[in-house]
Amino acid sequence: MDQYITIDEYIARFPEETRIILNRMRDTIHAAAPEAVEAIRYGIPTFRLHGSNLVHFAGFRTHTSFFPTPSGIEKFRDRLAPYTISKGTVRFPHGTPVPYDLIAGIVRFRVDECLKK
Repeated sequence: MDQYITIDEYIARFPEETRIILNRMRDTIHAAAPEAVEAIRYGIPTFRLHGSNLVHFAGFRTHTSFFPTPSGIEKFRDRLAPYTISKGTVRFPHGTPVPYDLIAGIVRFRVDECLKK
């Protein structure tokens, strides 16, 4: 696995189409969680809030993934139904619209969850 120091370095390695999605996802997360800080954790872009991982996201050859933790998936399961989901991951296939408003809502939920800890 390649090691990245910044999210910019991580995103730069992808084709333009994927970079556009990853940058917009990053901007969406920033807007929904302005106090969160960027990091690389587990080799992928991560947003942290008060020392805890808030959400992660990542690019792949055929899709972009968003990792809002199992609680984020469970809370929004009905709205995530059109996508491939697992315990803590949702996959958005390339060539299909990414639901940035939904991502923002999930991030806001995760912020509230982190602040209650």
